Amino acid sequence: MTTTAPATQAPATDAHALTGKRRIAFASYVDENYLPGFLALLRSLALSNPSVCEDFVVLYDDLRPGSIARIRALHPRIVLKRVNDTHYDAYKKGDQDNYLVRKAYFILDVFRLREYDTVITLDTDMVVLDDLGELLRLREGLAAVPQFFYGQHKLNSGLLVIQREYLSDEFCARLDATGRSGDYELDKHDQGILNAVLDGDFVRLDPRYNFVKRRLSGDLPVPEDTAILHFTGRHKPWQGGESGYSLAEEKWREFELSDADFHAEYLSRSGGLHHDLVVHYGTPHVARTGDVEVARKVAAAHIAAGEYQDAVDILESVRIPLDEAWPHEVLGHALMSVSRYAEAEAQLLMATAAPNRAATAYARLAQMAWVHGDDATALKHATAGLSVDITHRSSRLWAQRAASAPPADQGAPGDQLAHVAFYMDRQGNAGDKLLPESVRSAFGPDTGSRRWHSVHAHRLFDEAALERVNARRGLVIGGGGLFIPDTMPNGNSAWQWNVPDELMRRIDVPIAVYAVGFNAFDGQSYRANRFRDSLRLLVEKSAFFGLRNHGSIEKVRAMLPAHLHDKVRFQPCPTTVTRQLVPDWRDPAGRDDTILINAAYDRAGLRFGHDYGYFLNQMARAVRDLGELAEVRCVAHSLDDEKIAFDLRREHGISLPVIPMYDFDNDEIRDLYARTKLVIGMRGHAGMIPFGCGTPIISLISHPKMAYFLRDIDRPEWGVSVHDRHLADRLVERSKDLLRDHAATVADVHGRQQELWKVTEANAADLRIILGS
Repeated sequence: MTTTAPATQAPATDAHALTGKRRIAFASYVDENYLPGFLALLRSLALSNPSVCEDFVVLYDDLRPGSIARIRALHPRIVLKRVNDTHYDAYKKGDQDNYLVRKAYFILDVFRLREYDTVITLDTDMVVLDDLGELLRLREGLAAVPQFFYGQHKLNSGLLVIQREYLSDEFCARLDATGRSGDYELDKHDQGILNAVLDGDFVRLDPRYNFVKRRLSGDLPVPEDTAILHFTGRHKPWQGGESGYSLAEEKWREFELSDADFHAEYLSRSGGLHHDLVVHYGTPHVARTGDVEVARKVAAAHIAAGEYQDAVDILESVRIPLDEAWPHEVLGHALMSVSRYAEAEAQLLMATAAPNRAATAYARLAQMAWVHGDDATALKHATAGLSVDITHRSSRLWAQRAASAPPADQGAPGDQLAHVAFYMDRQGNAGDKLLPESVRSAFGPDTGSRRWHSVHAHRLFDEAALERVNARRGLVIGGGGLFIPDTMPNGNSAWQWNVPDELMRRIDVPIAVYAVGFNAFDGQSYRANRFRDSLRLLVEKSAFFGLRNHGSIEKVRAMLPAHLHDKVRFQPCPTTVTRQLVPDWRDPAGRDDTILINAAYDRAGLRFGHDYGYFLNQMARAVRDLGELAEVRCVAHSLDDEKIAFDLRREHGISLPVIPMYDFDNDEIRDLYARTKLVIGMRGHAGMIPFGCGTPIISLISHPKMAYFLRDIDRPEWGVSVHDRHLADRLVERSKDLLRDHAATVADVHGRQQELWKVTEANAADLRIILGS
């Protein structure tokens, strides 16, 4: 039988709509005459802000194909938008054959963009000289630099930072009405229509963000703090310039580079380079020069983004000298990530010869040996890594794993179920630590080795593992977000279970995929067909295929042929029904007067974008106000989760007690979450576990899966995006609502949980038939 959602329609799976993550773009109006200026602008933006790569919208009406190709060569995320002359036919002033007037009209097309939350316009006669982080972090209003020569009432042309409320039909209607009325002043130096509509109502930016050339008359030097230099006036640097501005024009000419020189200049910089720019500039540079160091940088960028085959390809395209340890180590990392293990071993052994790369290379060798089930060799390599660097965390982790033998099976194989899961290390993520036991509890109260045979998902599933699984009466796969490409990459399946297709086909016991989640972040994707092929085979082989939320169901069905869609069903994460599964569960007679806060920092760029500073400021406000309701504590599922406590203390002087849940056993995790009054959590299981224990939750949404779960229980209002403009106010308001009548809130949690339990019970009836239990 196929079960459906208990109380809600399946949610949309648009990651942006679910996480609220801000979409940011730059924009310029470009024509053939100003193309040289725009190309210099693109180079200057990359060189002065090497870690920034947002969409760049090019508004145009007459660019030639060759010009478009030159633009695309300088930026990997160009979005072309042809302007519409008919928007401006009724405007009553100005010579529309004059470029400056046309630009002033056509830049208004920026306000017709609907794909973005923040748009930053830049004129094609500008160059960027310094960090634009302050502009990227702006979140409200329409910001610009006031006109220097004509007072503070009008904004200067060229730079605008436009937020969502201005990128609207309503504001465009105001612009159009003013344009048609002719009730504005237009000259070549201002945004006449826009100034008339705003009437001085805009956010004032420091002049350093639109420093006009005319302020430097008499060959004055460009101030060192200038962020954007604007070559206003008729005479542009690429047209021969103008006397009296030689020092300013020298700045512009720093960005008059050939593509080859520009690539080399960007790639020579160290630290903080954006993945997309490194790949876009580095790939042709390596093809042109065979530069091994740049190939290493490009490969490392590919690895960081989960593009492992691309990393292999770029490094295999160059000749790596034997004594260049770092490229060998990176190539070894890439090769092991696509399961070319023998070749990876050779590369990593060469890398161990260099003291500065040896510890990392030994740790990767230990990892590969562990993946192959060779604990003795893994321990040898990890120990060698520690002998090079006693503080090397990864070597220590693999030494601990290799030295920790899994518990021996206690029962007869024919009475056992095999269980593929991610078995978390000591001091690992608390949620992942609890998950295997929670999955097993859904099949009966005995969760130990008498009834279960453990198969670590990250170890290579080989002939011996296949024989052991086929000796059991069934195979359960779950739980957690196993469908993610980069936690422990492999080329056999491209998801967390390292299983080759040929061995999966030979599993001859019933397979039950139980409460697995599709865990890709907003901005993260599966780039290879290997995952799709492995997924399809898994669905075909499975007798039961249950995913833990409807968002995951929609994502997975989209990757499958239509005839397999009905096999994919809803099975809530068993942590969400903990009260029903734990034997002799008793709700707490009383609760601690606490509110627990959890924040997550893995893949922080995907979670926060440019908004981490904003998030921290809002959390500081919220923590102060929540402290009037109950004692606020930080609960850390992993070591990295403690960062919010450190940052709040350093930046805002707020001290939070930290609860190291990563050190807790499973009973302690459940007990703590059952006894608190409210949990405000960013990790998926910082919401699902307390909910399953009967505790009210508010989710800090930085990943689509949080919204998936809340929609499945028909309580989307229990989530707030980390990007929400009113994050602190919403958190405090919703906390007050949930705590005002705490007993009623807990009863609501129990009611929502009961709906998930009905689905779980219905699925359990099917599983008893499938697994013969």
